[in-house]
Amino acid sequence: MSAGRSALRMGPAELVQAAAMARRFYLEGKSKIQIAEEFGVSRFKVARVLETALERDLVRIEIRVPAELDAERSDALRARYGLRHAVVVESPAEEQDDAPDPENLGEVAADLLGELVNEGDVLGLAWGRSTIHMAAALDRLPPCTVVQLTGVYDAGTAERGSVEAVRRAAQVAGGEAHPIYAPMLLPDPATAAALRHQTGIARAFDYFDKVTVAAVSIGSWEPGISTVHDMLSDEERAHYASLGVAAEMSAHLFDTEGRRVGRDLGERCITVEADRLRRIPEVVAIAGGQRKAAAIGAVLRSGLVTSLVTDTAAADYLLTESAAPQRPALERADPDGD
Repeated sequence: MSAGRSALRMGPAELVQAAAMARRFYLEGKSKIQIAEEFGVSRFKVARVLETALERDLVRIEIRVPAELDAERSDALRARYGLRHAVVVESPAEEQDDAPDPENLGEVAADLLGELVNEGDVLGLAWGRSTIHMAAALDRLPPCTVVQLTGVYDAGTAERGSVEAVRRAAQVAGGEAHPIYAPMLLPDPATAAALRHQTGIARAFDYFDKVTVAAVSIGSWEPGISTVHDMLSDEERAHYASLGVAAEMSAHLFDTEGRRVGRDLGERCITVEADRLRRIPEVVAIAGGQRKAAAIGAVLRSGLVTSLVTDTAAADYLLTESAAPQRPALERADPDGD
């Protein structure tokens, strides 16, 4: 607390009393009623004195968050999309146009999960570079079960991807791990259906309805930014593009309004179903960068996620895009009306 020039207009007794009341309220955490009793005045006078102290610069309040967090954008994004939590971090100084999600998103998301997950919860992790970075950055989790929500991008790299992320999270939490040793995309629905009935995969699927917190990634429909896009043939990519796909999350495709398109693709995928995902109480999406900004907006309109960790580049787009969401994310409404 410091006295500015305007505060000197108060008399010395007023200054001393205001400073004492402000110290009790702001530094010692006493209530206005307690302060009123101590000074023998009404609580309404205490309120007036505290208000005057702020107006006349006797008290200065400064709110600080770590430099990498943008509190104003975070709050604006939360309000605009009706999110439960929105955390915006500073974009890299020199963001590459073809860069994946900034790695610091994973670090911040790891800290957020440390807040959101409670003992006894079931944590679900979907495949994605950002969720893999998040799992690597985890250093605290209460005891919980961790389940994989999707197959892997390439079964041959499972140890460096989703499976390892699930194991890492479970190790930090000291809980059970339920990985899925299968590719995310299969050649046909029959092969996918057969794999879903395999013991280990079926056991993981049994946990989907028990998941209380999930972490997912978002991709835009272009090379290197969507896992599913990169797994399909040129003909298949063109087909889904003709349906208006703008975003992908956990092998589910969305148009710009958040409506699901290309649902036949899901029949070939090992992934959590959209209706199950919608029933999970807390779904945290981790995605950022200019190239993903429109895709993030599409997924937010889908009603499948409740919280977002992103960067300033994506946040600026989301806060200025003309297509404002019609339904807050927390309503978990399906744009298709299903």
